[in-house]
Amino acid sequence: MKSFAQDWQTNFDKAKKIASTNNHNIVLVFQGSDWCAPCIKLDREIWSTQEFKNLAKEHFVLLQADFPKRKKNKLSTEHQQHNNALAKKYNPNGYFPYVVVLKANGETLGSIGYEKTTPELFFKKLRAFEN
Repeated sequence: MKSFAQDWQTNFDKAKKIASTNNHNIVLVFQGSDWCAPCIKLDREIWSTQEFKNLAKEHFVLLQADFPKRKKNKLSTEHQQHNNALAKKYNPNGYFPYVVVLKANGETLGSIGYEKTTPELFFKKLRAFEN
């Protein structure tokens, strides 16, 4: 699986704890890292950029819910069940990529899909859900 250059969490409880401790919100990303072209673009154009990482580190805890399809990228059963539970609650329509901004307690503030934009503008859209 492609690893993100930033510290992406994969456990919701851990992400909530970090967010609560740091008074940050959570950016939950539903993606198909090995099959979803817009997901891969979002990673390359936004998540992997130094600009986004610098902006996000003081504001968000990043949480990844990956749904790979290739056998070699298969998640553990426990990890897949964890992601399935997140999808059931926050992405019931199964959109990919799907980005949800959450409070530290798990309350949804807003959501967004893939957009061709700059890291700064994408960050501003995520922050706009906080107001």
